[in-house]
Amino acid sequence: MFTFSQLTSFVAVAEELHFGRAAKRLRITQPPLSRQIQQLERELNAQLLERGSRAIRLTPAGQAFLRDARRLLHEAESAALAIRRVSAGRSGLVRIGFTATSAYEVLGGLLGAARGRLPHVDVVLSELVSREQLELLSAGALDLGLMRPPVARADLVSRPIVSEPLLAALPPGHPLAEENGPLRLADFQDQDMVMYSPTEARYLHELVVSVFRGADVTPVYTQYVTQIHTILALVQAGLGLALVPAAAARLRFKAVAFRPVALPEPYPVELSATWRQGNDNPALAALLSLLDSIDLSEGRTGRSLPPLDTPNEPGRTAFP
Repeated sequence: MFTFSQLTSFVAVAEELHFGRAAKRLRITQPPLSRQIQQLERELNAQLLERGSRAIRLTPAGQAFLRDARRLLHEAESAALAIRRVSAGRSGLVRIGFTATSAYEVLGGLLGAARGRLPHVDVVLSELVSREQLELLSAGALDLGLMRPPVARADLVSRPIVSEPLLAALPPGHPLAEENGPLRLADFQDQDMVMYSPTEARYLHELVVSVFRGADVTPVYTQYVTQIHTILALVQAGLGLALVPAAAARLRFKAVAFRPVALPEPYPVELSATWRQGNDNPALAALLSLLDSIDLSEGRTGRSLPPLDTPNEPGRTAFP
């Protein structure tokens, strides 16, 4: 079978129609170049070149083979480039799970940056609550999760990437919507509130409960739901107030008023990037590096990500 070296030699001679110029182009001497062509002709059992004293011409077989030789060399170069891209993380596939809230700002920023800097990496997206993401990450069915903390699994690595404040979402005509300045937690005493599900939206449920418990405030929870857009729809319908991440204001429920709230911690809502320890997908490593280098959303606090193989510390959750 012929070699790629023989194909390269033949294409050079066929394009130059001169052994001397072809040898100079390939940076070799003429004798080994002539041997390469002769070996190729023997392999193909066909004469590719007519060698005259003054000129070289392609035979009909040589003309036909030149098209195939160029195609084979191009495909070989493309395959080598693709392998280098995969090895460097600039090509391949990354499967990303994300919570609904992360899609409002963070996911768009990440995907926009990936399109510009990693154009040969394909992304498969799945909208999932954090609990579902954890299961799929451990099973190897996801490469990266954008989720709420905490992550207390030894097989997963997780770090915060952005944090944002809680805002009060108020129904149309509510008296608190007319207040000047940030609302106080005491303003929520005995107020009807739409609350997060303790199972499907555990992080936000526990966060809101702890915020009110710390202020010795007791609202009246009227409904428990999972998705933030559902919470805002119920607020708009007048079923109660809600505390939501600031990114939720981008959903633009026209009848819902958003107001700042005076809280002990100015940015209590965190979103984390989580991946399986030992995941050797080069495209994931490239995406994590990109995630560490971009400004995901205006007004948010970016966090530095560790290397891909950084383990969680024994005996601790992923978040210190």
